[in-house]
Amino acid sequence: MSKQAASLPVIDLTADVPCCPPLAQRRVPAETAAVLAPAFKALGDPVRLQLMSMIASATGGEVCVCDLTPAFDLTGPTISHHLKTLREAGLVDAERRGTWVYYRARPAILRQLAGLLAVEPPTA
Repeated sequence: MSKQAASLPVIDLTADVPCCPPLAQRRVPAETAAVLAPAFKALGDPVRLQLMSMIASATGGEVCVCDLTPAFDLTGPTISHHLKTLREAGLVDAERRGTWVYYRARPAILRQLAGLLAVEPPTA
């Protein structure tokens, strides 16, 4: 772990309560931005954004890497690299079953990111 990562404040991105007010309502503190930026950065790549969409919308809540790879004109190792980036950013969980790995989105983190980008106040 880098010194910078070790010094970041703890923000529970898995909580169902927002980590912070939407950026349209209040400035995002530097510490919060440092914690959330890796997830946004991971989604900044078109292939990773498509992979995230495929995983998040998968029937049954998970998808096998064997179903993700054929959807792209990329090599298996390249897809694996993109999936690793999504995992490291905390956006997906992975579980190995035999020779295949199954991916599922982490909805609480996606809600945190969506909440930060909300323009209108949430409805009760």
